[in-house]
Amino acid sequence: MQNQLVLDLSLPAQPTLDNFVVGRNTELVQVLRGMLATKPQERFVYFWGSPGSGRSHLLKAMVDAFRRQHLSASYICCSQDSEFAPVPEQPDALGVDDVERLGGNAQIALFNLYNDIREGPGMLLVSGAMPPAQLKLREDLVTRLGWGLVFQLHGLNDEEKTQALKTHAKNRGFELPQDAADYLLRHGRRDMPSLLAVLDALDNYSLRTKRPVTLPLLREIMQAQLFPGGE
Repeated sequence: MQNQLVLDLSLPAQPTLDNFVVGRNTELVQVLRGMLATKPQERFVYFWGSPGSGRSHLLKAMVDAFRRQHLSASYICCSQDSEFAPVPEQPDALGVDDVERLGGNAQIALFNLYNDIREGPGMLLVSGAMPPAQLKLREDLVTRLGWGLVFQLHGLNDEEKTQALKTHAKNRGFELPQDAADYLLRHGRRDMPSLLAVLDALDNYSLRTKRPVTLPLLREIMQAQLFPGGE
């Protein structure tokens, strides 16, 4: 049973726009949905936020959504070794994560790719840990990143996370007690995909064991995650 619990907890849902908890990011999510339209008004978006704010979730969700529309789309998590496709292999849409990590050669490559996309029908979404003006990158690249729409991505506070957890639980057909929500926020991983994965595992375990969702039941599955295979 414990091994199954660990499996449940290790498989958060595939990132989508529908399972992103919007919070104070309504305008950004509306713009991203608009980019999926037949004739999108926006083709360049940069958003920034602290770790855990959902930057990677949104980029991966958008790339997957483009692919479901039969467009060529790529996701790149940046490092100094990041490579960008030459013009003949330019995707219809590109998601670039953690852009502040790029080394010199990759910055040049992204600058050139930005210009190529601008001349064609493609779309570019970029995320970073800070606003474009604070990026320690090539000035010409920073200027390009600021040409499109720029948003700050606001992470959820504990009150918003609690409400999101209770809403998710209600949608699955059970009530999440306040003490269980508080415990999960204190002792679980802080990102929403991981928190929601725990709730899904909690619901499945409750149904299998025919026990109500309570704080002791939550402690039991989280203990199983920490110490798989028994004590």
